[in-house]
Amino acid sequence: MTAPTTGLALYDRAARLGSAQVISHYSTSFGLASRLCSRTVRVHVADIYALVRIADEIVDGPAEEAGLGLEERRAMLDALEVETEQAIARGYSSNLVVHAFAQTARATGFGSELTRPFFASMRRDLDPVEFDDDELRDYIHGSAEVVGLMCLRAFSEGLPADAARDERWQRGARHLGAAFQKVNFLRDLADDYESLGRRYFPGIDPAHLSEAEKARLLDDIDRDLRIAGEVIPELPSGCRRAVAAAHALFSALSERLRRTPASELLTVRVSVPTPQKLLLLARAAGSRSRGPAHAPAAAPVPEATA
Repeated sequence: MTAPTTGLALYDRAARLGSAQVISHYSTSFGLASRLCSRTVRVHVADIYALVRIADEIVDGPAEEAGLGLEERRAMLDALEVETEQAIARGYSSNLVVHAFAQTARATGFGSELTRPFFASMRRDLDPVEFDDDELRDYIHGSAEVVGLMCLRAFSEGLPADAARDERWQRGARHLGAAFQKVNFLRDLADDYESLGRRYFPGIDPAHLSEAEKARLLDDIDRDLRIAGEVIPELPSGCRRAVAAAHALFSALSERLRRTPASELLTVRVSVPTPQKLLLLARAAGSRSRGPAHAPAAAPVPEATA
């Protein structure tokens, strides 16, 4: 395919290549898994990831390191949300990451019903107080489940409507997103609690996490992973192996968290060694699980390096 050289087509390509750079620099696991997607899906996933990442960096990353205070970061997050909604409506943003995200949102059919809960959860992290059960459910929905639902829109682009199928797939996407978030809560326990003052799990003191509490949390995570895993064989071929790889990576993380003493989670960040990651990805890439073929997108999109 000849690369666009002028006008909006060139701008679209530059924006999407920028999003691909974000995912390749920030996420080893997510970036590697996304390589198993079809070209069209891979571009959409990078667009979604890049916006999510820059919002997260406003909350507790480089923005704070640059000396921005709490209210300045809150204002930046508010402005990013406004810019995102306007870009989805207009089809254009002067922010390349927002522009790419808007192109994916417009192409796959989602909007503020998913972006607003996401930004609400990001704001919640600017006020790090202890969560109750309802607040945690709302936070996980906005910070993780809706991201899974955004990706699902990309996965199912071009498929005919099927209410029963969509309900199953959405349930799987929500549970997979929730599992990813809860695993990250546990593996980032030290940084979240000691550096950022966050206590995500209601009724649990991170400084005195017991083995029984850890086991209960991991049982809940494994339930989410089981529910999500039930629908993976149904997913379109353009994403199925990538989702299976991500599921396998976080299942391996859950297993490692079980083997790590609760008392050590405030001193170590559990991870899957690179050789094991590559093995899991290779297994997913070689999987022959059956599922429906992915319908072609309405129009081709430029390939991006994932």
